[in-house]
Amino acid sequence: MLAMTAALPAVAPALAQPPAPPPVSSVPVPGELELNKLVWSTMAAVDHANQAGNYSVLRDLAAPGFQINNDPAKLAQIFSSLRASRIDLSNTLLLAPTFTAAPKRPQADLLQIQGYFGLRPTAILFDLYYQWVGGRWRLFGVDIRPATLSGAQPMPQPPRPAPGKKN
Repeated sequence: MLAMTAALPAVAPALAQPPAPPPVSSVPVPGELELNKLVWSTMAAVDHANQAGNYSVLRDLAAPGFQINNDPAKLAQIFSSLRASRIDLSNTLLLAPTFTAAPKRPQADLLQIQGYFGLRPTAILFDLYYQWVGGRWRLFGVDIRPATLSGAQPMPQPPRPAPGKKN
């Protein structure tokens, strides 16, 4: 009996500890390089689908919700005007994308990326959605349009300190 009462005070402080902090989100926030890679891979996939006239690989790489809502024939119809314009989307792989807004999280598992590629004579605007599935971001929504550069505005940059001044 004595051993039991002696052990109780040692256990009590362990029970009185504050609760553990909530778990960190398992959905990472992508950095700039990861954002660029997501956009470039989407541009390459759409370009290949447009060239081949076959959208099954684009569909298969996407999130399940995208797959359910878009069969290859529907995707061919959606991209028909872009395909007919004969714009070479592979040129987007030569430039870093310019983002017109900071990445947004409309839902916990969704990421929205908006921007453009400043190609001449025709820029490429994009509005892309990705869903976190199986430990990676997968395409969930895509809008790619040719445009003039005057219609695309980059995201404002934070002010930089004047040279020679220290904070």
